Amino acid sequence: MMVVAMATFAVEDSVIKLVSSALPVGQILFLLGFGGALTFSVLALILRKEIFSLVFFTKPMHFRVVSELTGRVFYSSALALTPLASSTMILQATPLVVVVGAAVLFKEKVSALRWAAVLLGFFGVLIIVDPASDSFSFLSILAVLGMLGFAGRDLASRAVPKSLNIFTLGVHGFISIALSGLALSFFFNEPFIWPDASSWLYLLLGVFLGTIGYSSIISAMRIGEVSAITPFRYSRIIFGGAIGVFFFGENVTLTAAIGCGLIVLSSFVVLYPRRYKQDQRDFKSTDEE
Repeated sequence: MMVVAMATFAVEDSVIKLVSSALPVGQILFLLGFGGALTFSVLALILRKEIFSLVFFTKPMHFRVVSELTGRVFYSSALALTPLASSTMILQATPLVVVVGAAVLFKEKVSALRWAAVLLGFFGVLIIVDPASDSFSFLSILAVLGMLGFAGRDLASRAVPKSLNIFTLGVHGFISIALSGLALSFFFNEPFIWPDASSWLYLLLGVFLGTIGYSSIISAMRIGEVSAITPFRYSRIIFGGAIGVFFFGENVTLTAAIGCGLIVLSSFVVLYPRRYKQDQRDFKSTDEE
């Protein structure tokens, strides 16, 4: 499920990048968000599932909306203005930021080894952005800000009750995307452009992919152990990098590849101790039985 989610999100990113040449990014986000929210609402009505909940009015959900807005606005802008491959690589640092946030906000214990791994991962992000080179562009910071927004969303999701079903979360998530599109449109005073036939097809494809991806990642996070399935997030590098190189003619530099490798390596170091402890608990439980 996690691999399916990463594949669909990577293709959805390419759809946003393609359509951004014809439509403003804010309008794209609004239409994708509206379409996704409508899709989840219809499915919820057909299956007689709850759509709205009073949980929406709690602080974790408010923080989740703000984080989703931040992540979507900046990351989508990065997709439109910077190479898809580099934006995808920077996004992989999200789990590292989540670890830092969990230590600060939830008082989770983080060992010295894991802190060192987190710093190594952030160094990998710096290598990808490469602020000291002549080719450095401040537009690269857009992907970094988007990554921070998505990390905040993931942290807020940990405080949301598990009683909320996929459809409720889906409607809420896509409404947040639509709101981020409206905010971006008003901020830059972007005019509304009626999409042509090809743009409508791409947008419909984006809604379909976003719905599949959102459902898959929520299911994966709820069914599997977080530390076991999180490494599969990095399959997005393969999908995003391949699309960037073969469809958009992008070049992945050696320094960017090294930076991405450091991010992935550091994330495995961060996640492994948790996985090891869980395996030890499972072994002990089985031995007692």
